[in-house]
Amino acid sequence: MIKGTSLFCNVGIAETYLKKYDIDIVVANELLEDRAKFYKFCYPDTDVVTGDITDDEIFNLVVKKSKECGVEFLLATPPCQGMSVAGKMDEHDPRNSLIIKVVDFIKEVKPKNVIIENVPTMLKTSILINDEKIKIVDYINSELGNDYKISFNILNAADYGTPQTRNRTIVLMSKLGDWKLPEKQRQITVRDAIGWLPSLESGQKSDIKYHFAPRHNERHILWMKHTPTGKSAFDNKIYFPQKEDGTRIKGFSTTYKRMSWDKPAPTITMCNGGISSQNNVHPGRLLKDGTYSDARVLSLKELMILTGLPDDWEIPEWASENLVRKVIGEGVPPKLIEAIIKNMPRNDEV
Repeated sequence: MIKGTSLFCNVGIAETYLKKYDIDIVVANELLEDRAKFYKFCYPDTDVVTGDITDDEIFNLVVKKSKECGVEFLLATPPCQGMSVAGKMDEHDPRNSLIIKVVDFIKEVKPKNVIIENVPTMLKTSILINDEKIKIVDYINSELGNDYKISFNILNAADYGTPQTRNRTIVLMSKLGDWKLPEKQRQITVRDAIGWLPSLESGQKSDIKYHFAPRHNERHILWMKHTPTGKSAFDNKIYFPQKEDGTRIKGFSTTYKRMSWDKPAPTITMCNGGISSQNNVHPGRLLKDGTYSDARVLSLKELMILTGLPDDWEIPEWASENLVRKVIGEGVPPKLIEAIIKNMPRNDEV
């Protein structure tokens, strides 16, 4: 069994399938207490260090525990908001510099294989090192290129067994040889993935665990009932998003929008609980009266399936629905990581 460390681990969604490939995450670090507690629920045998990795005490503790356990694998998923096109893309954003702590960890622990995951714009993002601007790609190469074979890639989770379009930067590093990219798979549509689940309207529950619908604003429900599959309520001639006085609300065409049945789901974000946010509404089914069913956001069960989580994935009883929605929106699709791990260079191949 290869022992590993997970940095910025969230609740461990990314590492869901690692043990199938003889990788055991023995040390994990997470800043937020609720996520660390959730992680410990999912992986009770992992030593979870809670705290800010930019704090020397926390960083040194994670390094010390990793060395003591003989860690040979690293999975690092530093927060991406500072690099995201949805953010300001500011090289001064302190979150961008978290990559420095990842590099520092690698230099200290010297794992044989490393996966770093982030948003696609990471490849174009610069950080400040000694008051000089340097691209993250160049920084990683200059610090680690002599010791590792490194490749920088942009992969779409939808090409690797996940019914969700999610483009990510994947940095692969190995001391053991070339780390080949996985072959693309047939894309899985929303219909393939969740079409079998029963319809739900706002506030309804089913007999299936985690398949229940949040309660929504009545006006939002009305607009979405008149919105066809794959369309935004902004396209409606009568039931468009509007204020109480009938004035049209301004917004993007990706909001108040139903997903399409016959494509992978759009990227699931942390705001997946809001009808008014990006691409969050169930595709719906045409009813006899000309309206569409399922005028709601996805249930937790649907989110779990579209993220690639297994049927037996459990949520701690204390976790709020809002927390679960956030950690799924933040999570790395585990089927993508699984596909990558299958080609990971190993000692017995050298």
